[in-house]
Amino acid sequence: MLSIATKVERIVRESAFLTEGLKRGLINLSELARQLQPQLESDLWKPVGQAAVVTALRRLAERLPEPPEGNIVLVQKTGELTTRTELTEYTFRHSDTIHECHRKLLAATGPLRGAFLTVTRGVNEVMVICSRTLAPLVEAAFEGEQLLARLDDLNALTLHLAPAASREPGTYQAILRQLAWDRVNLVNMICTNTELTVLIEQDQTGPAFSTLARFKMH
Repeated sequence: MLSIATKVERIVRESAFLTEGLKRGLINLSELARQLQPQLESDLWKPVGQAAVVTALRRLAERLPEPPEGNIVLVQKTGELTTRTELTEYTFRHSDTIHECHRKLLAATGPLRGAFLTVTRGVNEVMVICSRTLAPLVEAAFEGEQLLARLDDLNALTLHLAPAASREPGTYQAILRQLAWDRVNLVNMICTNTELTVLIEQDQTGPAFSTLARFKMH
C-alpha cells in the first residue's frame, strides 16, 4: 500500500501549478493539505491527518528541483509575433492511401500563395490545419478517408524564436506554462526550428496574444 508521502508526491508532480507553487513557497501548506485530504483518504482507504499531509508537502518542497531561470531566446531585435485567423483543423485516421491524399493536397494548393496549410502525420492519425479558403481542397483530396474530428473558426499565433532556442532547456515549457497560468486553452501546437505556433479558439486570441507579447518584450 502507498504511503501518505508517496501519494502526496504523485498528486503534486502531476500538476505543474502545484509543483512550481510548492517550490516557490507560494502555497499555504495547511490549506492545500486540507483540500488533499478527501482524495488521499479515498485512495489510501484510511483516515489521513492534516498534520501528516503538511509534513509530506514540506519535505517534498525541499526535494523539488529549482524552477528554470533565464529569458526565452527570441529572434534578434524583433521576436516577431504573427497572427492567422479563420483556420480549420481536420484529423483523419491513418491509412494506406493517406500519402496519396497528401500528395493531391500539395498539388492542389501549390499555386496558391498566402494561405496557411500544415500537415502532421502521427502514428495513427493525420492532422491538417488550413485556412478556411482551403477547406474544400482538403475535403476533396481526403475524400473517402475516415474523418475523426473537425474544428472550425480557429486562430493561430506564431512566436518566432532564435535558432539557439531549441538548445535552451525549458524554452517551450516556460511559454506553455505561462499560457496555462493565464488560463489560455490550447487546441493544438506546432513547432519548427524557429517557430512555435499555438492553435486556439477565437475567444482565446486576446489573452493568448497578451501572454505571448510579454515574451516578445523580453
